[in-house]
Amino acid sequence: MESLREVLEQNKKKNVAVGHFNISDLVTLHAIFDTARELKYPVLIGVSEGERKMVGVKQAAALVRSLRDEFGYPIFLNADHTESLEHVREAAQAGFDEVMFDGSKLPFEQNAKQTKQAVEIAKSINPKVVVEGEIGYIGSSSGIVEKRPEASLKYTEPAEAVQFVKETGVDVLAPAVGNMHGMMRDMIAGEAHKRLDIARIGKIKEAVGTFMTLHGGSGTADEDFVAAIKHGMNIVHVNTELRLAWRRGVEQGLKDNPNEVAPYKILPAAYQKIAEVVRNRLKLFNS
Repeated sequence: MESLREVLEQNKKKNVAVGHFNISDLVTLHAIFDTARELKYPVLIGVSEGERKMVGVKQAAALVRSLRDEFGYPIFLNADHTESLEHVREAAQAGFDEVMFDGSKLPFEQNAKQTKQAVEIAKSINPKVVVEGEIGYIGSSSGIVEKRPEASLKYTEPAEAVQFVKETGVDVLAPAVGNMHGMMRDMIAGEAHKRLDIARIGKIKEAVGTFMTLHGGSGTADEDFVAAIKHGMNIVHVNTELRLAWRRGVEQGLKDNPNEVAPYKILPAAYQKIAEVVRNRLKLFNS
């Protein structure tokens, strides 16, 4: 079985990206995994600190490991947006393939200092774990937001990206390049899209040379996804689109089965809608 790092190296040569999708229940996990297997693309599962409280840290690791072992399939697990060193240690000890330490709310020097500590902690437990750091605040809510956070309008500069990577030793960098967590209301209907600074992505990639992740991908224009991957993004995160699909599916399942109380008879509609989003995104990221 290939490691996450090996998959990232292979995809880098192909100019394609690994799709990263967050979960907080089994319906979403199975919809993602089944779709990835159908398309024969590797996939990365994310669980944020809030999602880990719902699923469980060791339980999330066990679920992903069981799928990987049973099917011999490249499915990996990321401790997404980990905000404390204690939780970095917890995820690494549980066997996560990647740990993303998020100090983006902190001043640059504090972020770099704590991210370096996160790298040291994670790799002391498992030298093969992939560690990611983030500079540039892009919001914190993977939901429907009324307006874009002002701080997300400040994009990452190539020079600070180089400094951050050198000081921290991260394997993956998550910059702010026009991306934003969550979706605004006009994005739900497809009336508007997030637009990325593609030239900036290319300059940062050329400067740092490390793997790069695009967070807050939901609602981004398709052509910007393709261009961002071509210019150096190796992982692309999608979460809000899945949450929206889950909700719409549950609502549809309840509408179609007004007298039903068995979850496994109500939730297939949510599975189908999530799978549709994952299928479209994986095809795009691997095009």
